[in-house]
Amino acid sequence: MSVIRGARERARIEVTGAIKEEARRQLAAEGAARLSLRAVARELGMVSSALYRYFPSRDELLTALIIDAYDALGEAAEAALAATAGDRSGERWIAVCRATRTWALAHPHEYALLYGSPVPGYTAPQDTIAPASRVGLALVAIARDAHAAGELTAPANGPLPDEVGTDVERFAAEWASDLPKPTLAGLTAAWSQLFGLIGFEVFGHFHRVVEARDAFFDHSCAALARQVGL
Repeated sequence: MSVIRGARERARIEVTGAIKEEARRQLAAEGAARLSLRAVARELGMVSSALYRYFPSRDELLTALIIDAYDALGEAAEAALAATAGDRSGERWIAVCRATRTWALAHPHEYALLYGSPVPGYTAPQDTIAPASRVGLALVAIARDAHAAGELTAPANGPLPDEVGTDVERFAAEWASDLPKPTLAGLTAAWSQLFGLIGFEVFGHFHRVVEARDAFFDHSCAALARQVGL
């Protein structure tokens, strides 16, 4: 019985992988808003009812693709973080930012699924929160290591407004209670600015504006690091 069960599980994994791969192809060709379970089934030679046993709705398939993309992006950032252990904090920051950009440029359609226009009618479930946090937490880890080593300086951003302080306290309680509040505010801003910087490049907004993109990216990320206090 265990042999049969194992064969079924392997078959399910293979079919699930094929469904996701075809869905990614459709994302590249048509965009997330036009993703269709029926179209995926047709391309795979499956009847729609069979595909629904794997993904009961378009939203469940989208969620699986989003989680896979966030995890792949997070793994790239975390690998850069691990590879630079022992380096100066600023160098580690740049390495993680570079790894994030490299993944985005290599997977523009998946990046667009994560950080492009919202898909009409789709609301991401709670399952996506932890995968979506991985790059941000890699950046937090750099700040925490720098703080523990006494290398973190106070960001020159002025006092925090009361409303921002409330948000930062919530963030601190969940992710990094050991970091100063101005650092956490700087991290939150830098995290969002990093993805804005990458998004401008992925979506073509730097055309005829920024041509030395590698150098510009490193320069911008160094500025973000100083904003955090690195």
